Amino acid sequence: MNATDRTPADLLRSALAADPARPLVTFYDDATGERVELSVATFANWVAKTANLLQDDLAAAPGDRLALLLPAHWQTAVWLVACSSVGVLADVGGDPAGADLVVSGPGTLEEARACTGERVALALRPLGGRFPQPPAGFADYAVEVPSQGDRFAPYAPVDPDEPALAVGGRELTGAQLVEQARADAARLGLGPGERILSGLPYDTWEGLAAGLYAPLAAGASVVLCRNLDALAPEDLDKRRESERVTVTAL
Repeated sequence: MNATDRTPADLLRSALAADPARPLVTFYDDATGERVELSVATFANWVAKTANLLQDDLAAAPGDRLALLLPAHWQTAVWLVACSSVGVLADVGGDPAGADLVVSGPGTLEEARACTGERVALALRPLGGRFPQPPAGFADYAVEVPSQGDRFAPYAPVDPDEPALAVGGRELTGAQLVEQARADAARLGLGPGERILSGLPYDTWEGLAAGLYAPLAAGASVVLCRNLDALAPEDLDKRRESERVTVTAL
């Protein structure tokens, strides 16, 4: 990664320039058997489409607050970097009533209705599938995102010194986030080509660092596991071996 990178979106651009074909996020849901692998290029394409949805269809602008009510999931990782691309503050598990817009999974829809702004719902079904019946009052992400553009350019420059992420009572600017991600990558022993398996939730900085930001900052990749407690210990060992995991965060 480049020393001049000061936002998560910058980190992704550098990763894309360095090696677009390498894996970035490999996602498992051990409750459903789902496995999804996203290269840097594929992840960046999802981020661009989501950022265009945010900026154009949802009219989000730098400084807006987005309540992100999603679990550790590859689509959550996409939303986090898309928010950074637009300059929107991603408030992980934040209060929808105090947010300009909300993005919710299927289990938090009632809570998300407290947001008076735009509301987006994700079914979190395998392969990014849509809701069988769209929830009333929400745009279905899986319906809206495919038609968005594959390239993104913000209407206004993103200031790396403005708040970018809120999680667990902590608020970080884009520049602080990148600096902390680099420090955590060093702490975890992550470098280019390393693969970290994370079973940590996304509701703490530690989970976000291990499950997205530290590997992104280090040129590494993440094997992100949801519902890992459904996996037998011997099967976890097999996964570490098959996925060539070098670091584990549980």
